[in-house]
Amino acid sequence: MIYTLFRGNSKRGMTVAQDSWVFAYGSLMWRPDFVFEERVGARLFGYHRQACIYSTHYRGTLERPGLVVGLMRGGSCAGCCYRVAVSRWEEVKAYLDGRELITQVYIPKMLRCRLVGGRLVTAYAFVADPHHPQYAGGLTLDEQVKVVRQGRGKEGSSREYLANLSTHLGALGVHDRALHRLLEIVDEQSTF
Repeated sequence: MIYTLFRGNSKRGMTVAQDSWVFAYGSLMWRPDFVFEERVGARLFGYHRQACIYSTHYRGTLERPGLVVGLMRGGSCAGCCYRVAVSRWEEVKAYLDGRELITQVYIPKMLRCRLVGGRLVTAYAFVADPHHPQYAGGLTLDEQVKVVRQGRGKEGSSREYLANLSTHLGALGVHDRALHRLLEIVDEQSTF
C-alpha cells in the first residue's frame, strides 16, 4: 500500500511535504494516544460504523470476546480527523498499526473525508475485514447483547467501550440509533 504523504509542487517544482490525517470512528475518538496538531469533526463517505468485530484483546478475550465497531462498505460515518505533522507521521503510523492491527481484523486504507467546514482530506483509517475470523457482522441483536455483556479485556469492558463511543458521538451531535439501542438493551438486561 502506498501512503500519500506528499502533494502539490513548490514554486521551484519540488514536492512539498504535507501533514497527514487520521480518521477516528471508535476508541481513537476519546483515546488517540498520539501527538496531533488539530482535531476536527469529519464525515467519511462510502463506509458506515457497525458493531461487527469480536474484541479478543482490548475489550474481551479469546474465551469471552467483546464487541467493538468497524467500518463497513456503504453509507457514511461521522467521526473526527486528527492532523498529524509530517515530521511525526512515521511514528504515529507505527503506533496506530501496532494498536489496531494486533490481529489483522482491520485493513488500513487511505480514504476521503469531509471535515467540518467543507474541506476534503485523505485520511488513514481502519476498515473491517469481513473475511477475518473476528468479523461478527452476522450477529442478531440478541447475540450482540450477549457478546457485549460478557466482554471484558485489557482496556475494560465492551459495555464501557460502547458507552464512551455513544458519549463522544453525542458531543459531535451524532445519534447512532443502532449503537444507542444496543447499549440500551445491554443496560436493561444488566439490571436483572
